[in-house]
Amino acid sequence: MRSISKNNVIYSFNPFIEPVVSVRPGETVRFETLDALGGQIENEQDVLKLDFSKVNPATGPVRIEGAKKGQTLVVEILDVSVASDKGVIVAEEGFGVLKNIVKGFKAKILPIRQGCVVFNEIHIPIKPMIGVIGVAPKEGEFPTGTAHKHGGNMDTKEITVGSRVHLPIFQDGAMLALGDVHAVMGDGEVCVSACEVPAVVTVRVDVEDVSIEWPMVETKEDIYILVSLPRIEEAFEQATYTAVKLLSEKKNMPIEEAYMLASLIVDVGVSQLVDPNLTVKAKISKAYLE
Repeated sequence: MRSISKNNVIYSFNPFIEPVVSVRPGETVRFETLDALGGQIENEQDVLKLDFSKVNPATGPVRIEGAKKGQTLVVEILDVSVASDKGVIVAEEGFGVLKNIVKGFKAKILPIRQGCVVFNEIHIPIKPMIGVIGVAPKEGEFPTGTAHKHGGNMDTKEITVGSRVHLPIFQDGAMLALGDVHAVMGDGEVCVSACEVPAVVTVRVDVEDVSIEWPMVETKEDIYILVSLPRIEEAFEQATYTAVKLLSEKKNMPIEEAYMLASLIVDVGVSQLVDPNLTVKAKISKAYLE
């Protein structure tokens, strides 16, 4: 197994990022990750000296040998272990869904005890998930805090142990990086942050000789299509269209019939509402795709 230290991080995905290590399809990789704030907040007063250039670090990247443009990288999530007995959540004036609730910048330290995040003595069972996971994009540069077709900061709580993340490959080698683990997060991540924690993430990588347009998450029972765009209406429309197109192809039916079928079996929801590109997820039961 290859291991990558939390000292090897990137702050943007671009077509020219250089790998830290190379692995073959089928190999297992362990990533040490910093929290989304770069480990800068040890107490609630540290927000006053936060360096925003060190926010949203992603560990990596990893080059997958033989991975070619137009194929799909499959990342099977084997383990996500929280590496601290506390997390942090932040909120800032002008950010999040409710932009005027907070004045200034506020942080709250959240103890993690006996498998729960403790918020004012409210115990919330942890459900560790990966906020940032992506590959080198086709063109341009995307900060690690922004999601698009390459993946990135999709903040989708289904990206967790037992899931397989499918990412379109735009550059040979794919160049996988990940980070921004949350101990727990609700759909929407409404205040712009979840319970941010350092973690150790173990994955198995593979390559499929198929082409996809948008990232997908595969759980035991469902497929989620993840679309991240600047306007939520655009993201809903594109996620719905991608789901309808997939149904049309898999069931060999006209697109208008697949559209009607989608209205019966596709659940369209929100992953996050707070990053520069907003992420929508369209869920289809795998039983309907067989």
